[in-house]
Amino acid sequence: MADTQISAHISEATKEQVGRYAGAHGVKKGALVEQALLHHLQALRELPADIIIPPRLELSEASFAKVTELMAKPRKPTKAMRELMKGKPMAVRIIREDHRQAA
Repeated sequence: MADTQISAHISEATKEQVGRYAGAHGVKKGALVEQALLHHLQALRELPADIIIPPRLELSEASFAKVTELMAKPRKPTKAMRELMKGKPMAVRIIREDHRQAA
């Protein structure tokens, strides 16, 4: 299969990361970019769209203000969140409760 060249504009930070990784692992930059694209395209095909997390988030000024406000004054965690952070498996507890109700 013949190779085809593409051109893309990327940030300087991304370019530096590609260069560092390629140098550290002994791979050519083009091979790294192709593998990354193939991996990403496979994920887009196989995973539900709502679980794909973009590497960058762009916020409107209003959304950014809201995020800043929430970070400055975080809401109290819910009971479910506190239990999750303690490592208690909520899904298992729900299944067990459902099982008890059915019995």
